[in-house]
Amino acid sequence: MRAGFKLCVMLDLRNFDQNAVSNPDNNIFGLPSTEENAELIIMNVPWEVTVSYGSGTAKAPEAICKASLQVDLYDPHFPNAWKRGFYLTPTDKQLQLRSSYLRKEAELYIDYISRGESLEANQFMCKTIREINEGSDYLNQWVYDQAMSYLNKGKLVGLLGGDHSTPFGLYKALAERYDAFGILQIDAHCDLKKAYEGFEYSHASIMYNTLKEIPQVKNILQIGVRDISQDEWEYIQEHPDRIGVYFDQNIKERMFAGDTFKNIAGEIIDRLPQNVHISFDIDGLDPKLCPDTGTPVPGGFELDQIFYIFHEILKSGRRIISFDLVEVGVGETEWNANVGARALFKLCNVLASSNS
Repeated sequence: MRAGFKLCVMLDLRNFDQNAVSNPDNNIFGLPSTEENAELIIMNVPWEVTVSYGSGTAKAPEAICKASLQVDLYDPHFPNAWKRGFYLTPTDKQLQLRSSYLRKEAELYIDYISRGESLEANQFMCKTIREINEGSDYLNQWVYDQAMSYLNKGKLVGLLGGDHSTPFGLYKALAERYDAFGILQIDAHCDLKKAYEGFEYSHASIMYNTLKEIPQVKNILQIGVRDISQDEWEYIQEHPDRIGVYFDQNIKERMFAGDTFKNIAGEIIDRLPQNVHISFDIDGLDPKLCPDTGTPVPGGFELDQIFYIFHEILKSGRRIISFDLVEVGVGETEWNANVGARALFKLCNVLASSNS
């Protein structure tokens, strides 16, 4: 089923000088967009409650927005896509504060259970894990409600996190618009753990929960994986019809042996269905590009390799229906945000062009 898009007020950019210095009072990429006149809405989800290593991703949307002012609007592959209008929603301060509070609670809880202490023996910790799981339920509903509101207005929707737990509500909303779609997951991890660390909607459980609760997701194709647990490997073996994995090591070994990235990318794309959501965890890239991501792992893609796959998806005639960009860390420099901003711009261009 192809979702029908209603008419919305168009952004008039006839007099906008794309070569001028970006106005910091404007929206993402310096565009004078509003929620009403932009065709593509980027949902700002500053949440990172369940991260299990490094933190900082909840601050990524604001950092990326600032860095985006340095991104030139001319993309040779999609020179006019930006004219469709891209709009990043404001930071919901209440959501951000809730994430910050629950994150501190989660840190205490993770430290407690990591020492082998009994959860049942500590009423405070039992209360803590319950509050965190209730917070995740709240987030999922919040994202779902926001996404459905924009989809019902005929908008294209992307999501900017936060950790990788953030897009679950978006997947739920997409499932009400499409009878079937697939997810291309760019990630160093499989995220197939069941209730990791006791968190029912952990960032490390997003794809497990998706396969369990959203039958409209016909398959998830994971590329760049280089960190996997035994239970995740067994789960993949048990569900070959819905999960496909291209491990980073196997991709590299094929290329070392003379295979081309073009051939490997084509093989990946051939396994995707007609409608595709892109889930881009920035740790799928080589960590030199994203050193402050939550859980960096050696290896990974170059950004231009990922962009090549995006372009080839469009050439194949498949339709990109939405995206999420997650796990961009915020460090002492703006390097992470700069890389994140350029990844976001390409995702916006690809989504807009796929729905022109």
